[in-house]
Amino acid sequence: MAQRAVLVTGASRGIGRAVAEAFAGQGDRVAVHHRRSPDLAAQVLAGLPGDGHAVVRADLADAEAVRQMVDQAHADLGGLDVLVNNAGIYLPHPVTDVSYQQWQDIWRETLAVNLTGAANVTWCAVQHMRQAGGRIINVTSRGAYRGEPRHPAYGASKAALNSFGQSMARALAPLGIAVASVAPGYVATDMASDDLNSPRGAELRAQSPFNRIAAPEEIAAAVVYLASPEAEWASGAVLDLNGASYLR
Repeated sequence: MAQRAVLVTGASRGIGRAVAEAFAGQGDRVAVHHRRSPDLAAQVLAGLPGDGHAVVRADLADAEAVRQMVDQAHADLGGLDVLVNNAGIYLPHPVTDVSYQQWQDIWRETLAVNLTGAANVTWCAVQHMRQAGGRIINVTSRGAYRGEPRHPAYGASKAALNSFGQSMARALAPLGIAVASVAPGYVATDMASDDLNSPRGAELRAQSPFNRIAAPEEIAAAVVYLASPEAEWASGAVLDLNGASYLR
């Protein structure tokens, strides 16, 4: 397979880092996006095999910064063939435990990054893909289906991202752009560490009959497959990656 240009949002840690490493490992050029983790992004960049990689920065809640970031990734990589919408935020706000102002603020912030931000990155990426085709993979969540009682905005944003991905799969197929999503359960990342290291950790692992949680590399492997030329017919699919912890 020819070398491709890949933009991974939220690639300074966790699933995004594993995804960046997996694409670079098969010879692709990768743009490592971060919001405010330049040191971590530089570490990821330094560890990627091959050359031609780049670091790009933007707050995904800032529409103009998103446009500049995607254009910079395209320029630095010499093209844009694959977009992985991985960046997301995960803020607790149980409806019975937060003030009305906190409730509004967290909904606004979460949707601005997880949904509108991903939609804006997608629009900008499509402008570069529309001539030669490409792949767009969204990283959503088991919580889109199972519910997120402590993080309702997160669950809602990921359910909406699933729907957005399916809309884009329909809209972009005539341009040769396939769109799919992966919906992980708990993954061993910084984002999940507080929950996993709490007294609930054993209970969370026991949700899967494998009695464990996913490694980021397992999610990355699925993303790389869905972004491959062979996976075009999976466009519109949402792949559950939760170790049979939630079946639908």
